[in-house]
Amino acid sequence: MKMTRTRICLFYPLLGLTSILNAQPKGYNYDESRVPEYTLPAPLVTQDGKKVKDAKTWEEIRRPELLKLFEEHVYGKSPERPKTMYFKVLEKTTKALAGKALRKQVSIFLGPEKKGPTMDLLLYLPAKAKGPVPVFIAPNFGGNHTIQNDKAIKLTSSWVRGRKHGAETSENRAYEAGRGVSRSRWPVEMIVGRGYGLATIYYGDIDPDYHDGFKNGIHPLFYQEGQTKPQPDEWGSIGAWAWGLSRGLDYLEKDSDVDATKVIVMGHSRLGKTALWTGATDERFAIVISNNSGCGGAALSRRRFGETVKRINTSFPHWFCDNYKKYNDKEGDCPVDQHQLAALMAPRPLYIASAEEDRWADPHGEFLSAKHAAPVYELLGAGTLPTKTHPAIDKPVHGRIGYHIRSGKHNVTAFDWKAYLDFADKHLPKK
Repeated sequence: MKMTRTRICLFYPLLGLTSILNAQPKGYNYDESRVPEYTLPAPLVTQDGKKVKDAKTWEEIRRPELLKLFEEHVYGKSPERPKTMYFKVLEKTTKALAGKALRKQVSIFLGPEKKGPTMDLLLYLPAKAKGPVPVFIAPNFGGNHTIQNDKAIKLTSSWVRGRKHGAETSENRAYEAGRGVSRSRWPVEMIVGRGYGLATIYYGDIDPDYHDGFKNGIHPLFYQEGQTKPQPDEWGSIGAWAWGLSRGLDYLEKDSDVDATKVIVMGHSRLGKTALWTGATDERFAIVISNNSGCGGAALSRRRFGETVKRINTSFPHWFCDNYKKYNDKEGDCPVDQHQLAALMAPRPLYIASAEEDRWADPHGEFLSAKHAAPVYELLGAGTLPTKTHPAIDKPVHGRIGYHIRSGKHNVTAFDWKAYLDFADKHLPKK
């Protein structure tokens, strides 16, 4: 397989070396001059060494090869949609956001006869829409009730992130005090005001975010007789959360108020990793957006800058498939890297976003994934990333691949959402 050898010695110039070193955690690298020399596997060379020269070869040979490699070595294989899955609309009201939005709440039953996991989808749509609208779908960290201070939103009954991991106590419950605590990340009025809908699902409804041996989420529903955990090449939690977002799209395809051909998947942090894997495995999503996704998301693993494969597999052993642990301290042995994951979105629009102070997520490595995915977009005649160098802070670039690095920390802000809405306007023009 043809590889690309690269050595990056310069970081984006607006960060001084002194500030980088002062903030560096012990045992982890924040110094660009110490990034090891590494070789990137080529997106446009097949496993038998042939160069991909046309769209047909990409779609029929190379893309399936890459998807299979990511399944086997990183995220794990996921099952098909369950035949017994069904939906129940719990609420539909036009009184949300002082009449600016239509709100729906939908339960998605993932097992037969209301058994097994159930996830709740919260959907806001512009009240004055004259037809089906494009929708952002994004998972949330704390429960649907946390995105708006609205007593009508159903409290989650699933495990709640940040409580006692694995403990079946009252501390695992969602409380009224949690309503709207994450609303700064969810500018619903801005989104519906721009003509888009917003759908969100609590990720804990799909799989709890702690290493419980895969006993309390969606995984047991698909175990074979005698199986007690996923096989080494089967889905971890990221694969499960991505699978759940696809089930959310299954519902949106049936909602006449939604233009299901224009559904945009977006995620932040570990859920940004999830959004990328969702877009790779489910080509129904029209646009894919990764916000501060870092290691195992948009950032190149071979750079070993900030969070590393070993650190992420040690801290969060349930996120990836077990095979990924083979590459702890051995990133160069992995047959894929994250620029190839970015390339799996092609020719659909892709947006990768970083934050200046989020060095743990390796902002420059996130940008390089976008840059090294661009040749696939160019081969397909879809467009490209409109810059070869790291953009200035707070200056988004919008080609078929979009990118920005904003000032501030690891978060989702109004600046990010405005950039995503502008990007969607560019690629999904309204009728």
